[in-house]
Amino acid sequence: MIIQTDRLILRKSCDDDRAPFAAMSADTAVMRYLRALPTRQACDQWIDFQIKHWAEHGFGFWVVEDRATGSFLGATGLFRVFFDAPFTPAVEIGWRLARAAWGRGIATEAARASLAFGFDRLGLDEIIAYAAPANEASQNVMRKLGMIRDEASDFDHPRVEADSPLRRQVMYRLPRALWEGASR
Repeated sequence: MIIQTDRLILRKSCDDDRAPFAAMSADTAVMRYLRALPTRQACDQWIDFQIKHWAEHGFGFWVVEDRATGSFLGATGLFRVFFDAPFTPAVEIGWRLARAAWGRGIATEAARASLAFGFDRLGLDEIIAYAAPANEASQNVMRKLGMIRDEASDFDHPRVEADSPLRRQVMYRLPRALWEGASR
């Protein structure tokens, strides 16, 4: 499964992606609002999880490449929320980009392609996204995608330590009807 946008190629992970993914994940600025992947093994496990998710569900995170140069820019995609919460079962959209890709609309372009896949090809009724309250950059992407803030669904992430500033998460939602009614 490969998706192309004006500037990007979204494709499934392969072994060649492990080193650039680990390098991106070692950047403290990239990981500031994400759960840490402190070792190469943890990064490889994340990629293995994505490969398994694709095999089990028919979707997951894609590697994001620059269409002109083939360079690794990060990852974006959809995955099933795999913890219990008042809003589950749910499918989440997420992204993680190398710092060199920031500020160019790459996250929005890649995420918009992921939403189209989720709604148009998978037939999902809703896609959610969440982020730490301080992660304004990701929340800006969510708003650009047409996602709606749902304060009533904010939650404490059960897989994040109780004393972590990343524990609290703000919720955004995008129902299919809103996606279909928006100009994409």
